[in-house]
Amino acid sequence: MKRIRIIHTTEYFYNQPVTFNPHRALMRPREGHDVHIVRGAVDIAPKATVRWLRDIYDNAIAIVAFEDASDTLRIASEVDVDLYYDDPIEWRIAPYARSFPFQYEPAEHIDLMIYRLPSYPYDGTTLLTWLRELYGPGQVIDTFDLLNNLNTHIYRSFKYDSRDAFGVQLPNDTLRLGSGTCRDFAVLMMEAARTLGFAARFVSGYLYDDSKIGGGEETVIGGGVTHAWAQIYLPGAGWVPFDPTNGIISDRNLIRVAVTRDPSQAVPLKGSFTGKPDDFLGMDVKVEIRT
Repeated sequence: MKRIRIIHTTEYFYNQPVTFNPHRALMRPREGHDVHIVRGAVDIAPKATVRWLRDIYDNAIAIVAFEDASDTLRIASEVDVDLYYDDPIEWRIAPYARSFPFQYEPAEHIDLMIYRLPSYPYDGTTLLTWLRELYGPGQVIDTFDLLNNLNTHIYRSFKYDSRDAFGVQLPNDTLRLGSGTCRDFAVLMMEAARTLGFAARFVSGYLYDDSKIGGGEETVIGGGVTHAWAQIYLPGAGWVPFDPTNGIISDRNLIRVAVTRDPSQAVPLKGSFTGKPDDFLGMDVKVEIRT
């Protein structure tokens, strides 16, 4: 078990006071057998009220209603979590699904259906052509090997390129450009898996580097950033994490905040303000992770 503290601060800046409409925030890690929340606190300016709810994917959503106008919006979340890691050897795929292709059992098929539908259907033909480098029609291949090869292929073939713009690239654009962000690679992995018939979903949260944990109190862990990756459902193993940005298949160093069918549903902070279009000056996001 390891306890860490996540400090996530988002600030928006304006050239004069504006009024803020309700905002929707995703900032609470998803709890489970491997993640336990010990303590959480939220600091918001200007003054606001917070209402919590669960969305259709069971993500914790904060609805923030602001009371005053301001030239700055600041939302700072501080959460202490205990982490318990899964050993990948425990991901034992059901015998019938160890070789690809396979069919999900009827009892699971209905619930998995929405995760098998592509988010970018018009990119399907290009994805199928690209996937022929890894899998040919009629070929029988070990299921885990296929997905591992796909994850590794994205990691080795594409260049990471930081981008502050909102949203994700189309899979076709990532293939054409040969570069993208973590969210672009997660979408490419997810859509490629769906094209093959797998159930896949988009995950957003935090990535940190535990190799830099040292002694003493409040040790800062290097590499604390927001991050995106994919999960693919494998019978007997459940939702298995694939991080094509780093070429890893593990939840280690990854802390889930939101799990969704489509990346547009996992935006960390969404809302609007009432004012002039040119009132907005910019934003700043900081993530700090400590022991």
